[in-house]
Order: sequence, then C-alpha cells, then structure tokens
Amino acid sequence: MLIVDSQIHLWDSDGAPPHHGGKPYTAEQAVADMDAAGVNAAINAPPMWDFDSNRYAIESATRFPDRFATTGWLDLNRPEAPDLVRRWRSQPGMIGFRMICGLENERGWPTDGTMDWFLALAEELGLPVALGGPFVLAHVERWAAQYPTLKITLDHFGIVAQDPATRELIQHPDVLSWSRFPNVSVKLVGGPDYARVDGYPFKSLHDRIHRLYDAYGPERLFWGTDITRLDNCTWRQAVTMFTEEMPWLSEADKTLIMGEAICRLYNWWPTDAA
Repeated sequence: MLIVDSQIHLWDSDGAPPHHGGKPYTAEQAVADMDAAGVNAAINAPPMWDFDSNRYAIESATRFPDRFATTGWLDLNRPEAPDLVRRWRSQPGMIGFRMICGLENERGWPTDGTMDWFLALAEELGLPVALGGPFVLAHVERWAAQYPTLKITLDHFGIVAQDPATRELIQHPDVLSWSRFPNVSVKLVGGPDYARVDGYPFKSLHDRIHRLYDAYGPERLFWGTDITRLDNCTWRQAVTMFTEEMPWLSEADKTLIMGEAICRLYNWWPTDAA
C-alpha cells in the first residue's frame, strides 16, 4: 500500500514554536523517520514561522524527489505574485499552495479581493489550494461555489480552533455540508494531538472520522500527521490507527485514504509508485 502523509513541515532554522518541538526538522531526519514508520512520501507544507521555508522545501524536494512534494506559500502582495503563480510548478517539488492568511498583513486577503484573483488563477492553472484556520475557512463555501473546478483541501479536519483548556476540537459547523461541493476535500491531519482524553488508538476521534467518511467518501479524505506536533503518538502508530484500528474501512478505502487519493489530487506520484 502506498502511504503518503498529506501534511508535514520541514525547516532548517531556529524559531519553531514549542508545539512543533522548537528546533529544526530536516529532510534527512524526516526520511529516516518515514523509513522507520513505513511511510513512502510526504507533502511538505513550508512553515510560516520560517520565512525562508520555501527555499528549504525546494532544496528538500530536489534532494529527495521521490519522498517530498510541496504545497508552498506565497506573499500575494508582491507585484510579481501572479507571474510566480503561473510558474509555480516549474520549481522542484511545488505541486500547489497552502494558504492560512495568519499573518497580520494577510488577514484582509479573503475580503479585499486578493484571494479572489489568486484563486481564479489557481483554478485556471489547475493548482490545488489547501486552506486552514479561522481566517480562511469562513469563506470556503463562497469560494467552492465561485471556483467550481478549483481543488480545495481543508486542513486539520476543517478545525477553526481548539479549546485551550480541554483541547476539544472546534470544527467549522459547515464542514460536513461542504461535501456537496465536489471540489472540496479534507486532510485528516494532526488527530492524535487533539485526542487528549485517550491514548492510542485514539478512539475519541473515530466517530469524527467516520462522519467525514460518510460525507466525503475515501476519494476526498487524506491521511496525514503534522508529525512534529505529535508528542503522544509515533508516526507508525499514526499509520496503524487507520490501517489496523478502523474495521469499517475496507482495504480499498485504506488504499485511497492512506496515499492514492492525495496523489491523484495533486497529480504527483513517487516514482516507484507511479
């Protein structure tokens, strides 16, 4: 079975937040960890705490082209931004975008027209866009309808917040209803970090995953870890939580969710799995 993690972060500088370990997580370390866990490849989302992380993503994909592809970020205020979007996939490993509009100067983008020109161009060019967090998820319904062939992926179960005291997930209330848009899909990323009431196999999450499965089906659900934030789960356990602990998933379902579906979405296949 092809196993592709739909979201990790790679970076080679200091300054990572404590919930991501506070130190660099390099491509070499990730490859070793994936080998130990039986993970074939991963989609790297360059972290916003490192403004040079796109550069490291390109380096990582160049050195390990069968292990990493990238959903990069872009400052849409740059005058050359439209040209950069048009040339996006000419960069090694770049297969799409991840936009959260979390920085202060980005938070107006969903309402001031900036995201509109960007999403229209991404749709035209067939570039998938992952969206996450409260600043963009509030606009998913409008965008999914306005750009019907744009491939939109929701980060982290479609979560907009987490209760700081209970760690309970606060999912956008319309995530399940957005499944009516065929261009919307969901990354099942970071689950064990949210499951603080129980340990492996994190049965407190299974019903939430089942509801998403019923809504979206296995073709639009993508397994992932955000591995550097998981301090209560190994990468291998994150795999077997889905492959061994959810008997309602068929073998065909698992094949899709664990890797094939995300590779289809991004039209990116590790060479040995093509």
